[in-house]
Amino acid sequence: MKLIIFDCDSTLSSIEGIDELARDKGSAIFTQVEDLTNAAMNGEVPIDEIFERRLDIIQPDLATAKSVGELYIENIEPTALATMEKLRSEGWQIVIISGGFTQVIEPLAEHLGIERIEAVPLKFNDDGSYAGYDQDAPPTRNGGKPEIVLQLKEQYQASQTVMVGDGISDLETQAVVDTFIGFGRYAERERVVAEAKHFVHSLDSIPALIS
Repeated sequence: MKLIIFDCDSTLSSIEGIDELARDKGSAIFTQVEDLTNAAMNGEVPIDEIFERRLDIIQPDLATAKSVGELYIENIEPTALATMEKLRSEGWQIVIISGGFTQVIEPLAEHLGIERIEAVPLKFNDDGSYAGYDQDAPPTRNGGKPEIVLQLKEQYQASQTVMVGDGISDLETQAVVDTFIGFGRYAERERVVAEAKHFVHSLDSIPALIS
């Protein structure tokens, strides 16, 4: 089994889901959360330091989560659908690993025909108000994505493993995959550009790199 894993935000779609959840709450909250997100993605602060803080600021409700889910599809990477189809035709098992939120990513995953998502489940009260998140989910901390990759490799008995993403948390998987591909259509993180063995700006460049 050949395994290829994609980050979601700023990779499969141009948006950062956490930022869009914040945008719905007003410009001041959006700016505050966006700054924290960029600091984490650039490797300036550990993810676990800012993960809970951003959600406490936003208090995302179920309705907003659903609307941001649609935004992922509206802002899909333009070659994503064709690339997923080609990868499947070449025998690749496709998985999403994201520090984003499971319920928000699900519509995009379904649109792309990707069944397996490893992300962070949100919790909601009966009235749809925010009730927290799964604090044990590995993507909430630095080093979480490599943990998941190792589990997936064992589960799928992967003969080849590829990771694609734009952020530092994605780059952390380079030591546990056969091929890491940095992605820069929407965000060029200085450290990812410097350290990734491969770097592309369009998803349809990927099949040729791993065939």
